[in-house]
Amino acid sequence: MPTSPSIELEVGERTVRISNPDRVYFPATGATKLDLARYYLAVGPGIVNALRERPCMLHRFPKGVGEKKVHQKRVPAGAPPWLETVRVTFPRYGLHADELCVTELAQVIWAVQMSTVEFHPWNSRRADVEKPDEWRIDLDPMPKCPFDTVRKVAAVAHEVLDELGAVGWPKTTGGHGMHVYVRIEPTHGFTDVRRGALAFAREIERRVPDLVTTTWWRKDRDPKKLFVDFNQNARDHTMAAAYSVRGLPAAPVSTPITWAEVADVDPHDFTIATVPDRFAKLGDLHAGIDQAVFSIDPLIEWAERDEHAGAVDEGVPDDE
Repeated sequence: MPTSPSIELEVGERTVRISNPDRVYFPATGATKLDLARYYLAVGPGIVNALRERPCMLHRFPKGVGEKKVHQKRVPAGAPPWLETVRVTFPRYGLHADELCVTELAQVIWAVQMSTVEFHPWNSRRADVEKPDEWRIDLDPMPKCPFDTVRKVAAVAHEVLDELGAVGWPKTTGGHGMHVYVRIEPTHGFTDVRRGALAFAREIERRVPDLVTTTWWRKDRDPKKLFVDFNQNARDHTMAAAYSVRGLPAAPVSTPITWAEVADVDPHDFTIATVPDRFAKLGDLHAGIDQAVFSIDPLIEWAERDEHAGAVDEGVPDDE
C-alpha cells in the first residue's frame, strides 16, 4: 500500500515532520497518526505540564494500536538537537538510559512522529531523579470489581487526603481505574515514598475493607475488590500521564477530572475526539498541582506505626 506524503507541523518555534499522516492508528475509530498529533497539539499545555522535566518512557505503536508495542526508554540516535534528555540508571543491571525529558510541546509531537501513543513519566524530575516529587495513588480494580467501586474508593481517598491536609488531583486512567496524584516535597527517596503510599493504602483498606485490598500477590486478591497499587511509587515504575492517549482501539485518554465529577464520571467519555473540546472549555485541571506541595512525613509515621504493629510488606520493588 502506498504511503501518504509527509506533512510539516509548526509547533511553537519548531517545525516537526509527520510521516505517513494518514496511517490509521486506532481501528475502532479510524483516527490517524495526524489525528493523534493534532490531539496533542490541542491539549499542549496539559501534556507538557504532566511531563515537564521528567524522565519519560514512550509506548510506541509503529503500525498502529493492535499491532506490536515497543517500550522505548532510550532516545534513539539521530534525534533533533533541540530534544532534551535526562539520564537514569538501573543499579540492579549496571545500565543507564538517556530518556526523553519534555520541556516544550514540539518534543511531544516529535515523539508522535516516532509512533508514540502513550507517555509514561517517572514521578521524579531531572533536578534529582532519585527524589520523587509526586505521590501516585493508583486505584486498580480487579477483574470483577465494578467501576462504581472505583468511584466510592476515590471518595474515601479524598476524605483521607483532606484529613492529612494534602491536595489530590484525580484523573481517569484511560482504562478501568482511577489515579490520584499528590505533589510532594522531593526530600525522600523512592523507598520511603513507596512505604508511605503503602501506609495510605492500608488506611483506605481499614476504612472500607469490603471494597479494598492491599494484598500483594495478585492470585491471592479477591477479584471483586479494588487494589490500591502502592507499588506504582517504586523506582522506575511509570503510569500513563495526564492527557496521555492510551494504546487501545477507541483512543481513550487519561483525563484530569474534578472531585465533583468523581461520583458520576464515565471514563469512556474521554477520547481524542472529545477531550480537546473539554480542554478548550476547562483548561488544564491539573494546572495548580505545583502550588499544592505536601510533606509525606505523616505517611512515614503511619508506615512506622504499621511496621511496629507487625505489618509486613511482601513486595520487592524492582531496581531499588
